[in-house]
Amino acid sequence: MPRTGSLTDDLRESEQFRRRTIVAFLVVILMVTGIVARLVYLQVVNHHHFTTQADQNRVTVVPLAPTRGLIFDRRGRVLAENLPSFTLELVPERVIDLDATINELGRYVDISQNNIQRFYDQLQRKRRHDSIAIRSHLTEEEVARFAVNRHRFPGVEINARLLRSYPYGPLAVHTIGYVGQINEKEASKVNQTNYSATSYIGKIGIEKYYETLLHGQIGYQRVETNAQGRVIEVLDSIAPKPGSNLHLTIDAELQRIAEAILGDQRGAIVAIEPATGNLLSMVSKPSYDPNLFVQGIDHATFNALNNSPDHPLFNRILRGTYPPGSTIKPIIALAALEYNKIDANTSVFCPGWYSLEGDNHRYRDWKRWGHGHTDMKKAVAESCDVFFYDIAFRLGIDHMHEYMTKFGFGSTTKVDISDELSGIMPSRQWKRDARGLPWFPGETLITGIGQGFMTATPLQLARATAAIANRGTLVTPRVVRAISENGEEATTINLIDTVSEPIILKNENHWQAVVDSMKEVVHGAHGTARKIATNSPFTIAGKTGTAQVFGIKQDENYDADDLDKRLHDHALFIGFAPIENPQIAVAVIVENGGSGSSTAAPIAYQVLHHYLTTLADYGT
Repeated sequence: MPRTGSLTDDLRESEQFRRRTIVAFLVVILMVTGIVARLVYLQVVNHHHFTTQADQNRVTVVPLAPTRGLIFDRRGRVLAENLPSFTLELVPERVIDLDATINELGRYVDISQNNIQRFYDQLQRKRRHDSIAIRSHLTEEEVARFAVNRHRFPGVEINARLLRSYPYGPLAVHTIGYVGQINEKEASKVNQTNYSATSYIGKIGIEKYYETLLHGQIGYQRVETNAQGRVIEVLDSIAPKPGSNLHLTIDAELQRIAEAILGDQRGAIVAIEPATGNLLSMVSKPSYDPNLFVQGIDHATFNALNNSPDHPLFNRILRGTYPPGSTIKPIIALAALEYNKIDANTSVFCPGWYSLEGDNHRYRDWKRWGHGHTDMKKAVAESCDVFFYDIAFRLGIDHMHEYMTKFGFGSTTKVDISDELSGIMPSRQWKRDARGLPWFPGETLITGIGQGFMTATPLQLARATAAIANRGTLVTPRVVRAISENGEEATTINLIDTVSEPIILKNENHWQAVVDSMKEVVHGAHGTARKIATNSPFTIAGKTGTAQVFGIKQDENYDADDLDKRLHDHALFIGFAPIENPQIAVAVIVENGGSGSSTAAPIAYQVLHHYLTTLADYGT
């Protein structure tokens, strides 16, 4: 007989199954509805947003570095160029383990500790999606070794880059300067967008002063990439604008000759066109190869340069402040004429020393037995110190300061190169401010012969000499005379105001009197530089100078042969030629060179002779 409980259980299980089926169906419907709603949300409502996001994962905007402008000399020789180089680069955000990757790369490409340090220095300043170089100038063998193993290094590429190169090496390095990797301080000052593809910036010289012109404007490229970040296709691009080319006033051949003439001696030579302010040559020796700095100089080499007692990194042209010595005597004489303290026939007796009234201190002349009765022409020609002690006392420091500043002493020349120093043209106020002391009469006397507190740069001396040559036009020296864009003719530019207020004399004949006295220095029978004029095809107006490096007690003599070379006097010469139509003015200083007449004057003559007989016809 069948059990009734069994039927009841079957009905209950059937009902339970039916309810569960309905619940399951409702859950499925709900889930499908959610999925459909999500699809609608993703595909319809937020279609634009997610399409853009997907494109950003697939499409990358790559900045394109502009080509840096070239630098030419006045005759079209390339002084700074860009050469192709294979560069190993990493994109940090695409590299899982930087240290491990760099270590592994070292198996195929030579990577020094210095390379690694520079890479991590850049990493601190760059964005993680920027490509950062770890090695440049890869050899073909290194490129081949990496190419075979490229699949093992996601985020690592070898790119062809243009790197700065200086084909003449050390030639005019203190003027041209060099580029180097951007440091943290520089990165904070530049336009981050315009430099996003650039790792280099001008550090000194023209490269620094004209950085904005030379750098150019960045471009962009939209590229499609795969999952490993490698470029599949270039979608579109905006080409970068190359930097402007600079055409200098410097003559590379004259520069080479001048540097060779100075040789291994420490010093500076500046040659300038008196009428225009165009700088023809700017020599600072010793020098160094700027190519060492482009990719980052290693510590050992930098320390050797930086710690050298000869200071090759020091720009003596703009930052070397030296006592000008007797080279300022023509200007002191001109001041005395203008203030009516002397005339061309005024004579002073020189016994070999000079004393102030009521003071038994003797201010010595370089010629111990004296020059005898001396007028202005003889005083300049033979560099009589006693004559200039006397007229310095007559003038006083106030008149000397007022007049010397007209010739640019005590202020920068505003040349178009960075980091120029102004030197010192002392005054009562200057001494009170700088030393907290009053001015003493004896200091006036030694200022009259270019010693004491007075200092000047070689560029200031060349500029003042040019002002005498052109009879009172104080030009502003310049190094860049024209610019050009790629494929265009060079266009003359006036990036700086090249002429200052003219120096107006009460009596214009005083110019000729001073020039005649400077002519006597070179062409006179007793002139201190008479030896350089033998058989000269042109006339020269000049002035020798010798600047003491250390003080000598009264009545004390010394033998230069017994002193360390670095305690010898500095040798100086200024001059211009031809006198009738000045085309070039020069200033020469040889550190510890001894006599200006025997050391600096012959160097100046060779520069003048080479330019006037070989190069002057080439013009600008």
